[in-house]
Amino acid sequence: MLDTQDDGYMTADGRKIGGVAMEMRNITLRFGGVVAIKDISFDIRWGEVRAIIGPNGAGKSSMLNVISGFYHPQEGEVIYKGYKRPRMRPYEVARMGIARTFQNIALFEGMSVLDNIMTGRLNHMSSGFLSQAMWWGKAAREEEENREKVEKIIDFLEIQHIRKTPVARLPYGLKKRVELARALAAEPAILLLDEPMAGMNVEEKEDMCRFVLDVNDEFGTTIVLIEHDMGVVMDLSDRVVVMDYGKKIGDGTPDEVRNDEEVIKAYLGVAHD
Repeated sequence: MLDTQDDGYMTADGRKIGGVAMEMRNITLRFGGVVAIKDISFDIRWGEVRAIIGPNGAGKSSMLNVISGFYHPQEGEVIYKGYKRPRMRPYEVARMGIARTFQNIALFEGMSVLDNIMTGRLNHMSSGFLSQAMWWGKAAREEEENREKVEKIIDFLEIQHIRKTPVARLPYGLKKRVELARALAAEPAILLLDEPMAGMNVEEKEDMCRFVLDVNDEFGTTIVLIEHDMGVVMDLSDRVVVMDYGKKIGDGTPDEVRNDEEVIKAYLGVAHD
């Protein structure tokens, strides 16, 4: 097992992972009489790639929605940066440094790639409506600064050639990359990725894997990842939480998880004795 003390741990490849960024304590989430998440606890540490996996219906996306502030658990606490996070709206969570992508692409189809990514900078804009409309003074300087940051992200994700293309005209794999760019434009401390490789071909998956690792390495961004492709999960993740029917059935390194009997049963459908 990893020695996960408050000051972090060392990965197998020699990377230093920091202390606890966020802790989910005894989280229970219900929708009427349906229990989506039942008494789950785990932590997320600064600088790591933390995967959440499980069969369909395990409660993974519900857990990501709790982390992002979209869902509010009936029981348990979300501890962020050492403090209990109060009930808040998703945009307030975004201001706290948490951004996400979605399982189903949520872009503005009629807008260009550049304009879509610029929407990720909204929390970094403070000038008033009038000055923005006139593109004058502080608003002009602010937009220039934001555009400069967006252009760097465009270069980083190698999408310069489509920067002025309407999103509706892009193939699926590039749309996924644009959505990642928009999330990065918010400069998140924690980035939540909901099945970023879903529906991609092999080449697109390889590109996305490379970008996810580069974001973690070059920006130091903490990443929480939901993904069904176990090859991707095992290659990218430092630690993995495994869910099944709303319960946590495994938590550890990729090697520990893939050799866990309960995890194997959940994925292979082996009958319990």
